[in-house]
Amino acid sequence: MAIEKALYTATATATGGRTGSAKSDDGRLTVNLSTPKELGGDGGQGTNPEQLFAAGYSACFIGAMKAVAGRQKLQLPAEVSITSQVAIGPHANKPGAFGIQVDMQISIPGMDRAAAEKLVAEAHEVCPYSNATRNNVDVKLTVV
Repeated sequence: MAIEKALYTATATATGGRTGSAKSDDGRLTVNLSTPKELGGDGGQGTNPEQLFAAGYSACFIGAMKAVAGRQKLQLPAEVSITSQVAIGPHANKPGAFGIQVDMQISIPGMDRAAAEKLVAEAHEVCPYSNATRNNVDVKLTVV
């Protein structure tokens, strides 16, 4: 997928893989990385790529929901929250490869369920994370 024009470019450098560190070029992000025990690591104090992906996708998806709500002249409650679970495991269709799946629990307090589900479906079409992973990541969206 191509974009027409880059409006913003984030740059980060990782060293040491899952047991190293990562930092952004502007110094705003600096994280230590560690591998979860479930993936054969020591379960150290650092974060991991799946946690970073879950946080980024959740935040970005709320941004997409705000954009869609604005176009529809809807007021999105400030208390909107998304809890994303990002699972990693052997890819079902590519022996030797790994894949991820995402399960998002989306809370939109005070919004009619049908309207909330419509908003979430449209946000899924707008969100750059959704567009970047479409057809490659199993994403389950649930309005709670």
